[in-house]
Amino acid sequence: MEFFKIHRDIPFMRHALVFNLISLLTFLAAVFFLFSRGLHLSVEFTGGTLMEVSYAQPADLNAIRAKVAALGIEDVQVQNFGTAQDVLIRMPVQKGSNASAQTERVVAALKADDASANLRRTEFVGPQVGDELAADGLKALACVVAGIMIYLAIRFEWKFAVAAIIANLHDVIIILGFFAFFQWEFSLPVLAAVLAVLGYSVNESVVIFDRIRENFRRFRKMTTIQIIDSAITSTISRTIITHGSTQLMVLSMLLFGGATLHYFALALTIGILFGIYSSVFVAAAIAMWLGIQREDLIKATAKKEENPGDPNAGASV
Repeated sequence: MEFFKIHRDIPFMRHALVFNLISLLTFLAAVFFLFSRGLHLSVEFTGGTLMEVSYAQPADLNAIRAKVAALGIEDVQVQNFGTAQDVLIRMPVQKGSNASAQTERVVAALKADDASANLRRTEFVGPQVGDELAADGLKALACVVAGIMIYLAIRFEWKFAVAAIIANLHDVIIILGFFAFFQWEFSLPVLAAVLAVLGYSVNESVVIFDRIRENFRRFRKMTTIQIIDSAITSTISRTIITHGSTQLMVLSMLLFGGATLHYFALALTIGILFGIYSSVFVAAAIAMWLGIQREDLIKATAKKEENPGDPNAGASV
């Protein structure tokens, strides 16, 4: 399915060096902010208090959030839990106050505002648990990266595997750079969004790489640059359809999903936009710089062409 068809290849690789320099500068800026400002980690990573409160009627999350913030407790997460009457509150531990005293203050403030507020359970997340979650998150990220490289190396060629993983890590670091620069809260849902962006970006890279391999088989007189330009141009319509529909869904979560989904949707929005850019101008360009050529992808065909006396030399692969 295509909305339109471009009859003349767009020379993307003609400007590959400029776009790669822009990518490098953006990447270095993201790394700088990660080291200079660091991530604003949520309660799951730093430790804190989790409270489950029930109401007789649907709870007003904004009012609850404002009431807790009025106590001087910052970075509070308030969301519905199961039903509109059940509320989950996550709070970091305040300096000079223990978790039990903090919980009592919050419950007293909520009951003063609504007598039906009932504390169903409270749980303290210690720093050790937060460290374990952070370590597990890094392990999950490393496993995803390793899996992508192995998959691409087997399906295509190691040059494509290197190009794709550099492009995908480029997306991840830039997302983290945005969160470090603006000090947006980095939580488990945001980590899930980062892992989703990795898979989403590699899908776009695989589509382009597959078309490059197909073009190498079809157009034997084209140069590598022409092959890559043709592959990217021929997938533009598909890119607009898939990324456009996905971005609309993510934007709806960002605009109407409330505070609970805000940073999750924000990470996906940034990741999808940079995922399109990196697949075209980073992954394909790096593969070109690494010297990808026809013989790398269809070695069997090249071997037969080198032996014209072979009666099967003209057979297709």
